[in-house]
Amino acid sequence: MDIQVHINNVRGSQIAAKITGTFTVDDYQFKFNAIAFGRIGGHNIGAKISKTVEKDLVKLGYDVDKVIDELQQKLVRGDITLPEGLEKETFADD
Repeated sequence: MDIQVHINNVRGSQIAAKITGTFTVDDYQFKFNAIAFGRIGGHNIGAKISKTVEKDLVKLGYDVDKVIDELQQKLVRGDITLPEGLEKETFADD
């Protein structure tokens, strides 16, 4: 499963931020929202997808839990693309 993650917007700070974006699984694109927390205990991201996206993923034969796990891992690792003008340094610790 090949997932690509694109961030559309980040609001918040290095301690907590709300992220909106899209992810692509193979040739299919879907929207997601996430909350990113840092500091105590390390980085953690909780990604959410809509029920409609869940149903679409199941129809396409994907395991929803595995997709969300991979999405969250890519977000934590910073394996993402950003819109022009947004830098990781503005919302993430390196």
